[in-house]
Amino acid sequence: MDKEHDEQQMQLQLNLKPEVASGIYSNLVLISHSHSDFVLDFAAALPGLPKPEVEARVIMAPEHAKRLLGALQENVYKYEQEFGTIDLGGPQSRVISPFGKGTPEA
Repeated sequence: MDKEHDEQQMQLQLNLKPEVASGIYSNLVLISHSHSDFVLDFAAALPGLPKPEVEARVIMAPEHAKRLLGALQENVYKYEQEFGTIDLGGPQSRVISPFGKGTPEA
């Protein structure tokens, strides 16, 4: 019965609008959270620009954030199996949360 349920979930169809299909470029994400929400602000830090601008904001419930974490882990694993280890180069910087709590990462 679980296999049938999994197959039904994989048949989800999404509508992708042309203006969204091209996506946005982001090399920076600021993650903050409150008791009820996770907020992901996607931006691009590019040479010649005075400061990065948030291009997209995604707000999700903690349960969905945890599902996203699992999906990203699974996909990074699959990517590295096919293309090799992703080199992060050096230590990642920490960013202060707008909510002033937690230890969000960029």
